[in-house]
Amino acid sequence: MMQQQERQSGHSRRSFLQLSTAFSGAVGLGIVTEPMLAWAGRKAVTKGPVIINQNENPLGPSEAARTAAIAMVQDGGRYQAELTDDLVATFAKIEGLKPDYVHAYPGSSEPLHYAVMACKSPTRSYVTADPGYEAGMFAAERSGARVVRVPLTKNYAHDVKAMLAAAPDAGLFYVCTPNNPTGTLTPHSDIEYLVEKKPQGSIVLVDEAYLHFCDAPSVIDLVKADKDIIVLRTFSKIYGMAGLRCGFAIGRPDLLEKVHNTGGWNFMPTPAVAAASASLKDPNLAPERRRINAEVRSAVFAWLDRNQYTYIPSQSNCFLLETKRAGREVMEAMERQGVIIGRVWPVMPTWVRITVGTRAEMDVFQAAFKRVMDGTAVGWGLVRRKPRRHLDDCPFPA
Repeated sequence: MMQQQERQSGHSRRSFLQLSTAFSGAVGLGIVTEPMLAWAGRKAVTKGPVIINQNENPLGPSEAARTAAIAMVQDGGRYQAELTDDLVATFAKIEGLKPDYVHAYPGSSEPLHYAVMACKSPTRSYVTADPGYEAGMFAAERSGARVVRVPLTKNYAHDVKAMLAAAPDAGLFYVCTPNNPTGTLTPHSDIEYLVEKKPQGSIVLVDEAYLHFCDAPSVIDLVKADKDIIVLRTFSKIYGMAGLRCGFAIGRPDLLEKVHNTGGWNFMPTPAVAAASASLKDPNLAPERRRINAEVRSAVFAWLDRNQYTYIPSQSNCFLLETKRAGREVMEAMERQGVIIGRVWPVMPTWVRITVGTRAEMDVFQAAFKRVMDGTAVGWGLVRRKPRRHLDDCPFPA
């Protein structure tokens, strides 16, 4: 059984600097994002290969979102903060919330980081799943807080009872559901239990970045009940707006004020706000994209079953696939085949994360993966890699 692991702040600054010089500005602020982790130690490739390593939506923004964003560019010389107020009001109405329970951000990375910084300290631990999304760990380590990583259950849900037992000093519990990287769900009842049993003064931060890819209920109802919980949402995934940057923190006004005071005022890019508003106003957009993702994912799982490859069944746009050898070696072999996959979590070194792309992209992935696993792969000579020596000590490698 995987053991609970704790990491102190010793490697914190070095870990940040090791991620990628391309993201040095963000690293300086301590904000770690999915692309930073996906490309750590690698040369980013934007054309040519199949790129299924960043949990992006290959469909991109909807037509209505693209049209709205383009129309807004001509007014890009104006701040237009009222557009953000309108976006917040639209979302709040859809979810049955008061507008002051919602705060908009350029994506969900900033509020994740700010919430961690606001709710933990050297005497208040940060508690997360293992494997789990790593960005909050970096924020916690940077401030000197203890990071407690708790193995998932046998069904790959967050083990909330073990999380509670592991950190009676917790300042913040982080739950990503569906989980990144496994794509598996933590039941609503388990999150309710965590909220009710957590130490006094601590916060439960629930990341629902991938929730729209499944039919599971949100925990926003716990926000409506004024519990000690903050929920994160992003337009990067189902809505295909990873490059436009828009998201929400949802919680009691006093909790959102703590997050805001930690991060300071942020300006929302108006094209992103326009695209997000257009996306929310299309009630069929998320269900249709959920259907498309599920169909492609199911077809890939059927192929994996036929070829007797092992994977963790996912309800999201990513899944973990067993390689039966060092996952990094398979990543490199796949890259030579023109398919960018990854990354690997230290607790599961022979598993790699795969993002669900288009049907055509997954066909290319399947053919390349079979060649690599069969030992018949031929090098794809267009990829040049950066040295990886500096990543050997990184606790959360690519």
